[in-house]
Amino acid sequence: MDNKAWAQGVAKKIQEKELAVAKRNVGKVPYTAENGVFNDCSGKEIGCWTNGFWGGMMWQLYQATKEPIYKEVAENLEKKMDSVLMDSSVMSHDSGFRWLPTAVANYRLFGSKESRNRGMIAASNLAGRYNAKGEFIVAWNSRPDHQVDGWAIIDCMMNLPLLYWAYEESGNPSFLHIAMNHADTAAKVFIRPDGSSRHIVEFDPVTGDWNGSYGGQGMSYGSSWTRGQGWALYGFTLSYMHTKKERYLETAERVADYFISCIPESGLIPVDFYQDPSCDWRDDTAGAIAACGLIELSKVTKNWKKQKYMDAAIRLLKAIDEKGCNYDPNVDELLEKCTAAYNEPDHNFPMIYADYYFIEAIWKLTGDELFIW
Repeated sequence: MDNKAWAQGVAKKIQEKELAVAKRNVGKVPYTAENGVFNDCSGKEIGCWTNGFWGGMMWQLYQATKEPIYKEVAENLEKKMDSVLMDSSVMSHDSGFRWLPTAVANYRLFGSKESRNRGMIAASNLAGRYNAKGEFIVAWNSRPDHQVDGWAIIDCMMNLPLLYWAYEESGNPSFLHIAMNHADTAAKVFIRPDGSSRHIVEFDPVTGDWNGSYGGQGMSYGSSWTRGQGWALYGFTLSYMHTKKERYLETAERVADYFISCIPESGLIPVDFYQDPSCDWRDDTAGAIAACGLIELSKVTKNWKKQKYMDAAIRLLKAIDEKGCNYDPNVDELLEKCTAAYNEPDHNFPMIYADYYFIEAIWKLTGDELFIW
């Protein structure tokens, strides 16, 4: 069976499940599930950085099926998030994660002026987080007891496409310059000689000097948090796709080669590549994100690695399909073995963005994808 035929079979299982899931979760903004039931971040947690992915799932499913329920759910979520745009305390570098899969997706599909406006406001806010001295985008907001004005994280590579879109949409080159300057800084400071990525890097916010790094959501300082590797792999690939600058393609390939060299025999990705092999903590989110990046990288790389990258993506997706997915339509979550952070108490639980990236990856193979990034 070729890859497309296999993916079409998986897509059919997803579509049969998700129609039932969408119908019983119309008003929710889910992050995780307990006992097969999604939680709801609509209230005090509406500012959570993951809240765009449920909308992104709905738009991907709408693109493939044209079922009206998916459009209804996505547009409902998009409107709920308007309060976030007006609350500076919860705005962060995650604007791409929140408004590319929601407002910008809606605009791309239907030309909604309101959705375009949301996307441009989010992009302007993201651009406003740029530290010109250090040439990086500040990840989070400082508190009196926790100063992070000089912190940047590898995840932000996935938010840069919001700035690329804003440049393409408005013609304002400031969006492009900020995105590329951050990407150049990330390539220089985050990516290690072996192709692995740091998670958090701290700069002096006044001088712009690099002060050091932190393990963040990985196992420890100097370790290799797998989702961060996925963000780097996919993020640099996307920066190449938007700019055609060879340096981003070269960086993406370095990260991809490193990631592939670390894939366990099972094809299932641990939370950190440095964790003990006997530890069964997984993050299938990392596998799904990396698969998305590898599929796109296989399309744009200019050498013999095309097949290598596609083969690795298929290996990751088949492992998740066989050992990580729950296709029962009575259960809300799709992927069940994910981990937010190595040193947090909970492991191997559902996370909504794992479902999103797995669907996106499968749709890339079937040809049904709505390009979000």
